[in-house]
Formats: sequence, C-alpha cells, structure tokens
Amino acid sequence: MTKNNIHDFHIPVMGLCYTIDSPIKVARFGISSVVSIIEDRLVEMMRRHYYPTINAPYKPIPNIDPDHREKRITDYLNLMNKIVHEQIQKLKDEAFEYGSEIVKYFEMLPDDSYLKKMYIEMVNCSNEIEKKIKQAYLRTQVIAGSIDVNIMTKTDRDNRDKTGNIVPNGSDAVAALRGYINSDLTNSSVVFSAGLNPRLYIYLENFDAFDPDVNFNFKKKVIIKVSDYRSALIQGKFLAKKGIWVSEFRIESGLNCGGHAFATDGYLLGPILEEFKNKKKELSETIFELYKPAINKKLGFNFTVHPEIDVTVQGGIGTAEEDKFLHDYYNVSSTGWGTPFLLVPEATTTDEHTLDLLSKATDNEVILSNNSPLGVRFYYLKGTTADKEKIQRIQNGLPGSPCVEKHLGFNTEFTEEPICTASHKYQKLKLEQLETLGLSEKEFERLKAEVVAKECLCVGLSNGASLLYKEHFISKMHSVNVCPGPNIVNFSKIVSLKTMVDHIYGRINIMTNKKRPHMFIAELKIYLNFLKEEFLKNSNDLTDIKKISYYQTFINNLFEAIKYYQNLPEDFTSTRKEFDKDLLDAKAELTALQFVYLPEKLVTV
Repeated sequence: MTKNNIHDFHIPVMGLCYTIDSPIKVARFGISSVVSIIEDRLVEMMRRHYYPTINAPYKPIPNIDPDHREKRITDYLNLMNKIVHEQIQKLKDEAFEYGSEIVKYFEMLPDDSYLKKMYIEMVNCSNEIEKKIKQAYLRTQVIAGSIDVNIMTKTDRDNRDKTGNIVPNGSDAVAALRGYINSDLTNSSVVFSAGLNPRLYIYLENFDAFDPDVNFNFKKKVIIKVSDYRSALIQGKFLAKKGIWVSEFRIESGLNCGGHAFATDGYLLGPILEEFKNKKKELSETIFELYKPAINKKLGFNFTVHPEIDVTVQGGIGTAEEDKFLHDYYNVSSTGWGTPFLLVPEATTTDEHTLDLLSKATDNEVILSNNSPLGVRFYYLKGTTADKEKIQRIQNGLPGSPCVEKHLGFNTEFTEEPICTASHKYQKLKLEQLETLGLSEKEFERLKAEVVAKECLCVGLSNGASLLYKEHFISKMHSVNVCPGPNIVNFSKIVSLKTMVDHIYGRINIMTNKKRPHMFIAELKIYLNFLKEEFLKNSNDLTDIKKISYYQTFINNLFEAIKYYQNLPEDFTSTRKEFDKDLLDAKAELTALQFVYLPEKLVTV
C-alpha cells in the first residue's frame, strides 16, 4: 500500500489498547495511525477477536512457544494489513452515492486537496459520460493510511528461559521490533519513543528491512519521537552510523501530551519548532554525512543526495487555526491529533464507561501523576475503575497490584529478579522498609503516598479493548485506566470520525470549552505549574548548586519562550489580544516564583 499523503494529520499511539486497532477503523479513509505492539497478550486477544470477522480460523500462539511474542505481533500486523487491503478494494468498488464509504473518503479530504476539488467537480458534472470518467480516475487515487507501530524504548525488560537464563535478543522491545520487521507491512514506519536505547538501535543493523533501494526508497521506515532538537541530532547521528536513516522526527510537547510526559528544561514547543525550522537543512546534512559511508559499506550504494527528513508535531493541538499555523509557519509535514480522538469510537478503542468519563473530564480530574512504575510523570484520568480499585486496596491495607504481565518490572531493590514498583510484592517490601527508618509521621506519609501511587499499566491500559469487545484478557482483572492529555477537557462530545476530521480542517468547531487558551499558552501554564510543584517539593533543599543551576536554566528558557511568543507575527492567532495578556500574566508569575524561591537574581527580565 502507498504511504499516505492525502491527509496532513495522523493519529498518534495512545496507551496500549486505545489505538490497537485504529488502522482497521481509519486506514481505508487515508488516515494514518500508530499501534502499540509492546503488550503481546493484548495483541493475541485482538487476533482472537478479528479472525472471525474475516471468516478465517483463529490459531492461538501460546506462551510456551519460545518466539510467541514476535510471532503474535507479526501475525496481527499481517492480519490488519489484510483487512485494510480488503476494505480498500471494497471501498473502490462502491457507488458514488450518499452514505457510501467512497463518498465519505473524498468528503473528508482537506478542501485544498486537488483530489477533493476533482471530487467536487465530479459531483457537479452534468455530463454522465464525463462523470463516470472522473469517477473511474478517483477510484484509482484511493490509498490507505499507513499502519505504523510504536515501541517505547524504555519498556525493554529482559526475558528468561525455563532455566532462568536471559533469552538472547529476547527482550520485550527487541522481540517486538523483530515482530514488526517480519510482518508484510510496506510503506510503514516504526516509531521509537522515550529516548535512545542502544541495544535496540544496534539491533536494527541485523536486518535489511530498513535498507533503501538504489532510489533511496524504503519499505519500512524509522521515525523518532523527540522533545527537542538536541535529542533528534544525537539519535539521528547514532543511527546514521549504523546505516539506519531516520525518515521523520516526530516532535511532541514535553508536558502538553497524553501518557508519559518527559519535561524538558523549560523548552517550549514554539521555540523548539523554530530551531527545527532554522536547522532542518543542517540536521539532514549532518546525519547524511554519517549515513553515506555506513550505507556504502553495507550495500555499496554511493548516495550523493538524500530525501528530505520530515518534521511533524503533536501535543495539545485543538483548533484548525493552530493546525494551519503549525503547517504554514513551521513547515511541518503532519500534525498529530491524539487525545481528541479518544472521543471518536470510529477511530479508537475505549469501553463505554471510560468513554463517558472522558467526555465529562474536568481540569481537576486530568492530572500529571506519579502513577507510572517507570518513574516518569504520567497523565492520568481520576475516577476510572482502576483508580477506584487502587484506592480500595490501599484502604484494605493491601496496596499494589498482582503483577501478571511484568513488562515494567525493572526494580531490584529487594529482589534479584526485577519486579514492578506497582506490584503488591514491591509495595509491601518498600513500606516495611520505610517503617524501619525512624521517619517522622509527616515524612513517612509522604513517602508512603509515593509508593502506593504506582499503578499497573500493562493491564489497565489494555482492558478497555477487552471490555468493549467482550474478549477475555486477564482473569479477575477488569479495571481500566486511561492517559489522556490535558486537552481532553476542551472536548466533551462523543463524535463521528467525519465530524472530528471536519473540526481539524476547520469546516466545523466541536470544541466545548470556549475559554480554552491557545495551545502555546496552555503548554506554558503547564510548565509553570510543574515548576511550582518542583519548588514546593524541594523547598528545603534550594541551596544545592545542581538544583539551583537546573532551576536557573528552566526559568531562563521560559522567559526566552515568552519573548519568542511576543515576537510572533501579529496575525498568527485570532485571539492575539488574549494571547498577549496571557503572556504578560505568565511573565509576572514566573518573576514572582523566581523572587520567592530563588532570592538571588538569576535572570535578567
């Protein structure tokens, strides 16, 4: 299938189950989406669910199979590819009549698309012969959105065989990557997120799946999700030396996103995009100079030119105006719309109860939590069944969860074999340790709260699909957690796919929060709140030189971002008056924080 280029937005990966089958739902309409492939039991459940839909036998791949993880992933990706291919063929054969999917396909296209204009010409054509000729041509232009996969590089637990030995090249991320490589997906990409994993990146060298042909075309591509330019340069150079070309850098806001949030040192999205815009050529050329000798040694190709590296962006986008500005001003190739799509059942997979919670979410219910066992801040919706279950366990004196999947088992503080900090085993041992330290009651309760906050994500982020499709996942474990970005509070309507696409392209407006600030302001406010939280947490230890240096850098970068936003073109937003006022308010708040917590003047305002 041809790589999608008819829509200029994509649906990023969300949780484990929320986009697990999004390609089956949206790819036939030319929309690209990203599937998480790290939870292979969920993948196996989806195989069991979808094989009957194509009247084909489901053949289980059991855990006792030593390669079960990669085999499940490969087969599920092949299954999705087959389903989407058949959907496309069916769509192409449909009549151009009201309610048909081929009509929906073209009506959802952006209005400035040449195909959309040709479609409208066809609709308005009065000559029946000419109309049929136009329809025949339009059918040839129907292509599927790409089926891309995500591997979070931090979820790379080693696996052991029956004798207790580590399985060579059998870690979670490496096996998942191999499952993707062995699939028959073409013009597809693997998205690596959460930073550089040397073991995983070096492993890429062993395969030809990411090699170019003589014309520098790829069957499978590499995308790196980054939060700043420096990270892109480091990871791009590392892979280039291995003969791996990065086709796209996917910039995500550090804190104005869903799921795990990786705070930058006060670097905000606008200045980050500006740096990519100004240094894009330098980035490509620097990486290419390292890639040329590596690929020449590997394949004998002597490339003198390279394709342009795509830069895309996601995190907190909410209006068509914002989307257009990101494309026009920063020249991004695509924008990622994640969280709002959680309210689109035609695109994502959420059980009814959680869907209802998402539609009613308020600012107080979407929190930047410490709930992730990875020790990384994690956006979390309060009031879910998993949240209530965790609270009940704590009240019953049995904090922690049964650890069934173990994908996030990395802690060896008390055990030789790594365990998960959300597990009942770990939390019991940790709380027993705290009781022996002679802590004050206040300090004990603070540390206890940090321990019991950790929550099982492997099961909680998968159960939505289990409940929606009424498929067995884990016995006696049915609670759900969900990780929307803070942008969810601006949307409260459960809508159709076409309605959401129309919103993205500015044909309608479904945003329900009329007081929502611009996405740049929203991110700035989140970073200010994060800084305040950091100051409060470390208020008794603000003499440490490293901490002072960190806060100084953080504050300087926020001030620089405010200055940058003040100098954006006057007409870049229709709410410029409110935007400028928000900047002044943020500047005043930042100045006050600096004065209160860092009395010595560190920044020239």
